[in-house]
Parts: sequence; C-alpha cells; structure tokens
Amino acid sequence: MLTTNKAAQLIQKQRIFFQKDTTKSVDFRMRQLKILQSELKANQEEIVKALQQDLNKPAFESIASEVAYGIEEIKYTLKHLKSWAKPTKASTLLTQLPASSQVMAEPLGVVLIIGPWNYPFQLMIAPLIGAIAAGNCAILKPSELAPATAKIVSQIIEKCFISDYITVVEGDKDTTQELLAQKFDHIFFTGGTKIGQIIMEAAAKQLTPVTLELGGKSPCIVEPDIHLDYTARRIAWGKFINAGQTCIAPDYLLVHRQIKQPLLDKIKDYISEFYGENPAESPDYCRIINHHHWQRLQALIDPDKVIIGGDCQEDERYIAPTVMDNVTWEDAVMEDEIFGPILPIVEYSDLNEAIAQVNGQPKPLALYLFSKDKQKQNRVLQATSSGGVCLNDTIMHIASPTLPFGGVGQSGMGAYHGKASFDTFSHYKSVLNRSFLFDLKLRYPPYDGKLKFLNWLFR
Repeated sequence: MLTTNKAAQLIQKQRIFFQKDTTKSVDFRMRQLKILQSELKANQEEIVKALQQDLNKPAFESIASEVAYGIEEIKYTLKHLKSWAKPTKASTLLTQLPASSQVMAEPLGVVLIIGPWNYPFQLMIAPLIGAIAAGNCAILKPSELAPATAKIVSQIIEKCFISDYITVVEGDKDTTQELLAQKFDHIFFTGGTKIGQIIMEAAAKQLTPVTLELGGKSPCIVEPDIHLDYTARRIAWGKFINAGQTCIAPDYLLVHRQIKQPLLDKIKDYISEFYGENPAESPDYCRIINHHHWQRLQALIDPDKVIIGGDCQEDERYIAPTVMDNVTWEDAVMEDEIFGPILPIVEYSDLNEAIAQVNGQPKPLALYLFSKDKQKQNRVLQATSSGGVCLNDTIMHIASPTLPFGGVGQSGMGAYHGKASFDTFSHYKSVLNRSFLFDLKLRYPPYDGKLKFLNWLFR
C-alpha cells in the first residue's frame, strides 16, 4: 500500500533525477522512446493476453487500438522531436532593439499520468510518449479495474526505465488519493467527468496544472444525403467496438426521419455481420469491465423500446449490441454518458432541430455528422462546439497524430497526440536577449521633457 511518506519519497527521487538535467537532452529522450517502442513490439503477445483477460478484447482490436497505436505514435514523435524541441525565433519590437527574441520549450518536471480501464494500455502509453518527448519524469497510475493490463504496463515500464525516471504505481482509489495529495508539475487524467472534478479539486490545492480527457454524450447526426451502407457500417463499428466502452463512441443517434428506418435496418444487418446471430458467442465482441458497470448499463435498457439486442448475461458481464428507438430526453439512457453497447435513436425533421438538441446539452468530446452536403457540414461545424468532429465516419479522428485530441467544457481541457502531446508536457519559455551596443535613456528617470516624445513614439 502506498503511504504518504512513500509517495513523497518517490516524487522526491524523481525530482532529484530531473534536476540532473539528463532528461533535457533530446538525444536521451529519443533513446528512451526507442527503448519503449522496442518493448511494445516484444511484449505484444502478453499485452493482447492481458486485454483479453480484462475486457475479452479480441487480438485485432488490442493490436490496432492499443499496441500499434503506441508504436505509431512513437514513430511520429521520433520523426519530429528535434524540430519540436528546437527554440523558435520571435520578432522583436522596435523599442526593444538592439535585441533578439526566442521561445524555448522546457520540460515541466515530474508529472502524474492517471489512466482509465476502457483502453487501459493505450491510454497509459500515449500520454507517456508526450511526457518523455518533452523531457519529463513520470509516475503512472493505471486503473485497478483492469488488473492484468496494469501488471503488464508495470512490467514493461520497469524493464525500460529506472524508477527515478519513470515508474508505475499500482493500487486502488486510496493510492490515487495519496498521489494526488503530493505536488506534481502536471497531472494528466483520462476518465469520467465526476472523477475529473475530484482530480481538478485536488490539483487546485497544489496549484498543479491539469489535462483532463473526459467524455460526454457524443452525438451522431445522420442526414438523408448519405451513402447508406457505409454510414450504417461505420456507426455500428464505432458504437460497438470495445462493447461501447469508448469515450468517443457515438452516444446517441440523431436521425432524420426520412432515413431512419433504412438506416436501422442496415445497422441490424451489420451487427449480425460483425458478431453473428448470437454476439455472446462471437470471439470479436468484448465484455463489460465489471459487474457494477454491467448493472448500471442493464438498468438503462427499456425493453419496450429495444428494437435490436437487449440480451444480458450477468455471469458473463455480457450485454448484447442494443438499439433503442423512440427515445426521448426523459429516458434514463439519455441522462449521462452511456459508455456501453446501447444505442438510443432520437428522430428529427430538420437539421436546425438536431443542432438545437446538441446545443442543449454539455459540449461533447466528439461530434459525428453523416452528410455529403458541404453546406450542412459547415453549418454543423459553425453552430456546434465539441472536442473534435468526424465527418462521415466515427472514431477515426482519434488515430491521427496531426490532430490534437481533447475535450471542451465538461468533456475536458487540454489536448494531446503528436505535437499537442509535446506541448502539453512543456513550458514555452520566452527569452529576450538585449545587446550592450547602446542604451537609450528615454525609459529612465528623470522624465521631465520625455512625455512628448513618448506620445509621438506610441501614436
């Protein structure tokens, strides 16, 4: 069990290591990223086994969304890190000449990364890549709800790095609270909004800056002018991958009444194509993380509104891919983020009506629009606010290292991936370098007779 003293000692050891300036070397950072990349490749089979044990996650999803994701993020970072870390010149005001100006990226120090259980490997490694790239020391706290994955994360990190540099602390919420009571230079948290509030409150006591990757009810708007087959397939995939336990899964469909029935028919076909007539027997369908969440999700299902699925098996933590029609905002399933394989359908008749419904809710982490019409696309982009937008697909925008990923409002603050990860874990220090060539006396007392010139200079 992590005590207050042990937590303080652990952080102090990392501060001492950080003060040696070893991590400030770009070459050092790149070597560490290459070591991590090599271990990800070497431990791929063990990572897959751990994810299967925690979530019944199929190997393909484990590799694509967790292992390969981290490997590709490292590749991208290694390609660009030297340019990111290089000081950039800035213009200098006439009144400051002779001088030069620049902005330097410097590491923050010792950072805390707290991970979730839904993508328990990816969402530990991805922010760590940014922390390493920026030159920080890091403490990782994986989710205790995915114990097998937490163990493999700990083993990999222990093999790659000395604990004075990067280490993993396993444990329950008491362990997290002990860590939060300490002073860090940055806290990076991925998880639910309610826990995010607790993280931010604890960080505020230490004046520690935070990045909060949260969630929310991400809407998916479907207009009639679509490719029906592709739309249904992409929605069904995005909703039911990882059994819906994805922070940017389409939380509910806002479907134009003209296209609703054909779309629902196609979604049903693709659920069957993906997982067979009985998804409980599919090797490609995940399970709910624990019994608490299974019970929470099961309670959201209204049997009178189920048109697809609805089957639940508590002993297996199984909930079938489920679609509910004729849902209203008064239904329990629309109160909070679902975070499971339940897809509510809300019908609308006009795009402005759909936009109004989206804007009536807290800002979501993601927003999806299916429409070929560029005017409609621009209308939604301009009229709504969300962490990110994906047009005519779901989920895929998270996979691009060139696109910052993060929330807005209740769906989070701050962003990462690619250069955004480097920025998140860096402080951009402004540097003005004045020359000794000459020194105008205008700014120095006595000021008598100088005001007229000053007014002319800044007219």
